[in-house]
Amino acid sequence: MMIIRPIERRDLVDLLTLAGKSGIGLTSLPQNEDVLSARIERALKTRQGELQKSEQCYLFVMEDTERQQVIGVSAIEVAVGLTEPWYSFRVGTQVHASKQLNVYKSIPTLFLSNDHTGHSELCTLFLDPEYRHNENGKLLSKVRFLFIAAFRNYFSRKIIAEMRGFSDENGRSPFWESVGRHFFSIEFAKADYLSGTGQKAFIAELMPKHPLYVDFLAPDAQKVIGEVHPQTAPARKLLEAEGLRYQGYVDIFDGGPTLEAEIDEIRAVKDSRLVKVVLDDAPVDNAAPVHLVANDNYQNYRALLVHAELHDDRLRINTETAAALGVEQGSLVRVIRLMAQEKI
Repeated sequence: MMIIRPIERRDLVDLLTLAGKSGIGLTSLPQNEDVLSARIERALKTRQGELQKSEQCYLFVMEDTERQQVIGVSAIEVAVGLTEPWYSFRVGTQVHASKQLNVYKSIPTLFLSNDHTGHSELCTLFLDPEYRHNENGKLLSKVRFLFIAAFRNYFSRKIIAEMRGFSDENGRSPFWESVGRHFFSIEFAKADYLSGTGQKAFIAELMPKHPLYVDFLAPDAQKVIGEVHPQTAPARKLLEAEGLRYQGYVDIFDGGPTLEAEIDEIRAVKDSRLVKVVLDDAPVDNAAPVHLVANDNYQNYRALLVHAELHDDRLRINTETAAALGVEQGSLVRVIRLMAQEKI
């Protein structure tokens, strides 16, 4: 069984293994034991109410209960940019015009921005390649929306998701080669690693403070502005199905798009609802719709996928599923159809 739960200290070894499989470009999952251990501690202190909003994060893992192994991770940062600047490039336009010469030209630009300061962020989404089937990726990504729906007052008005930008099989980023390298004089992988381990002061110190003209960039760099890494395309599609959209902001390292939305307009926040558990050990109907189900228990949060029909605000699940969720007959659980096109 695949179940979602909050991260625990014992998960550090598995998390390091996942980080080793993530490759270059997933900034928030560096293969660094000290950094990941500190991230786990921050998530634990968030749940215990010991941190200010600017430091809070929620870190979830997907566990294969048969193997007792963590095989995926996803996270929510509660409010970015409140303790250190949060940088993006805003894709804009400058107009150069001359009546005398009858010239009018719109030129795309990149401008360093802190516009997302204070927003909540979806981040650190990674699933072991061996498990990228049976809707596991959808569960790992979308469970964050169900958690936000249950604890809405803990989060900001708006949420963002920085998507991994394009890099080739050798870890080369065309955007970095045409932009970042000129200001930092280091390899993309090193800049990405430094940022992921919290060493971000160099960004403010070295990044340009004036607009960059996109037309001056190499053609392959221009082409990837706002584009995602091939492995990230399914994650982008999932988020867009929930209501997030690209609004013209890109990552300063690889040019990947930032998706954003008003939290209250996200499908799972609007449409999820509480229903009562009915215990039923009849065989599971695999033709029934797939629902994302969570127990709404803040300290012992659990979520998983269930094939079931809803009748009269009741959800029939077997005793094994109920035990995994930590619920019993008559308990309330939060549900949402897994796929956006399917309405409850």
